[in-house]
Amino acid sequence: MTTPSWNLTIAYSSLNDPKISQDIALIEQCIEVLHLHVDKRQTVLAMQNAIQTSEAAGTLLATINTFATCHASVNATDEAAKAMVGKIAKLNSLLAQAFTPYENVLAHAEESFIAEVLDHDSGDVAGQGFQLACLRKEAETQLSIEEEQLLSAMQVDGRDAWGRLYDNLTGSLQVTLEHDDGSTETMGFSQAASLLYGADFDKQKPAWKAIQKAMETHQESFAAILNALSGWRHTEYQKRSSVKNVHFMDPTLHQSRISSETLDAMMSVAKENRSTGQKAGNLMAKVHGQKTMAPWNHMAAMPVLGSAEAKVYSFEEAIDVIRTAFAEVSPEMADFVDLMVENGWIDAAPSDNRRLGAYCTKFAATRSPLVFMTWGGSRSDLMTLAHELGHAFHNWIMRDMPLCQTRYPMTLAETASIFAENIVRDSLLKQAQSREEKLEMLWEELSTCYALMVNIPVRFEFEKAFYERRIEGEQTAEQLCELMSAHWKEWYGDSMEEADRYFWASKLHFSISEVSFYNYPYLFGYLFSKGVYAQRDSKGDSFYKDYVALLRDTGCMMAEEVVEKHLGMDLTQADFWQQSIDMVKEKIDQFESLLDQK
Repeated sequence: MTTPSWNLTIAYSSLNDPKISQDIALIEQCIEVLHLHVDKRQTVLAMQNAIQTSEAAGTLLATINTFATCHASVNATDEAAKAMVGKIAKLNSLLAQAFTPYENVLAHAEESFIAEVLDHDSGDVAGQGFQLACLRKEAETQLSIEEEQLLSAMQVDGRDAWGRLYDNLTGSLQVTLEHDDGSTETMGFSQAASLLYGADFDKQKPAWKAIQKAMETHQESFAAILNALSGWRHTEYQKRSSVKNVHFMDPTLHQSRISSETLDAMMSVAKENRSTGQKAGNLMAKVHGQKTMAPWNHMAAMPVLGSAEAKVYSFEEAIDVIRTAFAEVSPEMADFVDLMVENGWIDAAPSDNRRLGAYCTKFAATRSPLVFMTWGGSRSDLMTLAHELGHAFHNWIMRDMPLCQTRYPMTLAETASIFAENIVRDSLLKQAQSREEKLEMLWEELSTCYALMVNIPVRFEFEKAFYERRIEGEQTAEQLCELMSAHWKEWYGDSMEEADRYFWASKLHFSISEVSFYNYPYLFGYLFSKGVYAQRDSKGDSFYKDYVALLRDTGCMMAEEVVEKHLGMDLTQADFWQQSIDMVKEKIDQFESLLDQK
């Protein structure tokens, strides 16, 4: 098996496939139908038809957008793909504008009217109960129909254009590594960034420095993107505050389906336990033979102990490892891994002009999950693949549900992905024979803890502080560097001497236009999945069925409700989060004990 590239023909044969034009024509017809019947929106039948029409058009839009985005991810210079993404963004805005009058009625109508609307044979309509309840909670912050339509129209070439600029800039950016022997090496930004996760330690510092240099060169552009996105959001929230004040954290909490009490409890416990993450970092530095970790190696693979060479996985080996681990939970999970490979739903082959990072998406029309990453062969790459396949499995087991009930928040989305990491780690740990092998497996526990219990809070507190400052005015690139450095040092403590000043620029997550605070849900998912994983042994054979049931509820419940129903605990209480951190501590102590053995 070679490192795979996507086979996307389940959706369309190419970006020139006539079926795309046909589907776009259908979307435009749906938009026209919504406008045509807008005066009847106060009737139950018209509303039911409008919901079905919107869902049908939205499914086609999402499918075409995913198809184009996949092409743009593999090649950020693909002009046809970028043009299609832009076209779909505008169509999506037109659809949102057309549905806004109906949405306004749904937000403010009597409960009896909502009940009649939901009394329908189609799951696309009957399944909307939870979504409408969430919408109605935000009724006081809605603008007028005309203002909501204007906002949707302006987002395409306003807010979202800044996110596209970041993707296009980083996707086409070339960086030059300067090696100790005087030689140089030029590569794409994403390829240089992927080196930071691998075991080619000699290249990591040059790669990081090359990225820093590129970020410094383009710092004004990156600062403009952050300022524009945050400025847009502050202005929108201000306009929405005529009846009820909208804080800049309110939209992300609404999207994450958690309360502020839950977020405060989690972050407070994380801060009280930051020494756990710092201890992980110090142990990692010890293995590296360094006093502290550095910003170029804190995500790297474990250095080889003794004379052996670092393990480099072929893609086929990685799939075998993941399939074996998944099979220990259920044969159905192992079969799913085979399905992903056989159908060509994974793209991991390194190439120039690839976008940064890894992600899982899906074709809404066929419910086919898709995984994107850049394969380098490191154990970190193995865990990234497991992570994304966890997301894909989450999508797959919901494929028979109405699409409106599968739109789970990022907080709960990370449950399946990090659970997948846990089962792969434990599977590898059980197979380990020697002290060195066990240390290698536990290293992933340390690395994940360091990333999610230290780096993620850095991102959250930086972004929160930035939004507080942005109210007063734009922040310069240097101010952003200083703010990042301050929070970096606060959380990393003595485990790392040098801060990553330009992390705000090099990390994609800060420049995603559709959402803000694309950070704390990772910590949420990490700790929450630990709590779920802890039930694996106690539930035995019934675990898999209960696990699938939990995942299927993630699209139609608040996070607090999911935890209360399936775990019997309260997310707003510190003990929920502390129990998971205590599990992490055990793994770190186990690593320390093994490391001290001679």
